[in-house]
Amino acid sequence: MQNPVTYTSFVAIGDSFTEGMSDLLPDGGYRGWADLLAARLAASEPEFRYANLAVRGKLIRQIAEDQVDVAAAMGADLVTLVGGLNDVLRPKCDVDAVCALLESSVRRLAPACGQLVLMRSPARRGPVAARFLPRMEQLFGFIDDLALRYGAVVVDLYGAEVLGDQRMWADDRLHLTAEGHERVAEAVWQALGLPAAADWTLPLPPAVLPGWSARRGADLRFTREHLLPWIGRRLTGRSSGDGRLPKHQELLPYERGDGTRGRR
Repeated sequence: MQNPVTYTSFVAIGDSFTEGMSDLLPDGGYRGWADLLAARLAASEPEFRYANLAVRGKLIRQIAEDQVDVAAAMGADLVTLVGGLNDVLRPKCDVDAVCALLESSVRRLAPACGQLVLMRSPARRGPVAARFLPRMEQLFGFIDDLALRYGAVVVDLYGAEVLGDQRMWADDRLHLTAEGHERVAEAVWQALGLPAAADWTLPLPPAVLPGWSARRGADLRFTREHLLPWIGRRLTGRSSGDGRLPKHQELLPYERGDGTRGRR
């Protein structure tokens, strides 16, 4: 049996999904699937290095302009690129232009790293996802084609029913919970040919549906705390990532909390 590939360095680029929202840490920061994946890779590689250039709210043009060349220059064994969903979920979007930016990014990254990973991003099932489904299908089909042409690995998160389950999504209805991020980390791990630790596609137990009052209360909280601020940013041309730096800007050894190498 062939031994799995060893990855000694990992660079993640993208938007809030790769930054780790809403997998909240006690200090108010975010963990997320990329940090989880890095920790697992670092556990068996003492000299493992990691960078996460993702910033919340970024569109594919911003990812292409601000992150891709930086990531390519790092020459990592493993690079993940996830982007474009923020674009296609906007009222007006040129999906062909989004695909063109993805291709230019992949063209720069693929020769500069050992293995490039792309993703069909997860989406919470419901009327919003259904409304934009044709755009999403065009984007995901193009990602599949890019992977074939450039030798990338595709992780199909959208096709996993469990990641569409509303219980996998945080109160903002835009970002995965901690369990959702854990499943994404496992999905990427397995897509890289590494030995499975769990079945990441396993459905959640049957749900006990909340009553009408609880649902309406959740809708009101969502509108007040998340939807209205989001609309306000759109109307004023602002982004949640404006002025925000990546949490791991440089490709550095992955540190344990006690200062020794191996894990953060």
